[in-house]
Amino acid sequence: MTRVSLTVAVTNQKGGVAKTTSVASLGAALVELGRRVLLVDLDPQACLTFSLGIDPEDLDVSVHQVLLGQKSAADVIMSTDDGPDLLPATIELAGAEAALLTRTGREHVLRTALEDVSEEYDWILLDCPPSLGVLTVNALSAADEVMIPLQCETLSHRGVGQLLDTVHDVRRFTNRGLSVMGVLPTLFDGRTKHARTVLEAISETYELPVLEPPIPKTIKFAEAPAVGRSILSTARSHRGAGAYRQLAANLLEARS
Repeated sequence: MTRVSLTVAVTNQKGGVAKTTSVASLGAALVELGRRVLLVDLDPQACLTFSLGIDPEDLDVSVHQVLLGQKSAADVIMSTDDGPDLLPATIELAGAEAALLTRTGREHVLRTALEDVSEEYDWILLDCPPSLGVLTVNALSAADEVMIPLQCETLSHRGVGQLLDTVHDVRRFTNRGLSVMGVLPTLFDGRTKHARTVLEAISETYELPVLEPPIPKTIKFAEAPAVGRSILSTARSHRGAGAYRQLAANLLEARS
C-alpha cells in the first residue's frame, strides 16, 4: 500500500519564535507515536541540523545541492538520534536563493525533490528561514499545510498578516491546495494576562485556528541543542516535552 505523507511548512518570518524547536520536538513526538518523519532544514543558519547533533561544517552535501538538482534527496537524507530523518542544511544554502532566481519553475524545486522520497514518510516537516524569500515560497509550494509558531507578545504577531498574504499568493500561483493548519503559541506564560490577550487577538483578527496545547516558556528548550537532541530526550518528563507530545497526539487525532 502506498504511504501518503502530510507535508507541513513551519514558518514565521520573525525569528526567535521557537520555530526550529517546534520542528525538532514535534518530529520526535510523532516518531514516538510510531510515525515515520522527515525533517527538512531550509534555513542557511542550519540551526535544526546543529540542534539534532550534526555539525553543518562536517557535511559535504546538503539540501543546497538537492535544490540545485546536483543530488537527489535520498542521497542526502540522514538519520538522527531522536528518530526522525533529516535533510540537513549548511551555510551554502545562503547562495541558493540567488542561484534559483534565474531558474524556470524555481518555486517548485523542493516539491519536485521531495516527490522521490515522500512515500517513505508519514509526516514531512519543513523548517523555514525567518524570511519570505524564495526558500520559504518553495516550502509553501511543497506543503499541504502551514503551521505558524507565534510568541505571545504584541510585536510578535505583527508579521502574521504579511505571511498570510504570501500564503494567499502561493495558493493563487503555485499551490492551490495549501491550507493553514493554525497558530502554535510558543514561549507561552499562561500566568500573564498579556499572553492570553495576544492569543485571543490573533484568533479573532486573522480567524486562524489555535493549536493546543500552548508550548510553555522554559530554559530546557535552549539546553537541548547543546547535546544534539530534542527536549523529548533531554528532559523527558518536563512539561515542555509533554506539550509537544500532546500536540502530536492532537494532530494525529484530528486526522484520524
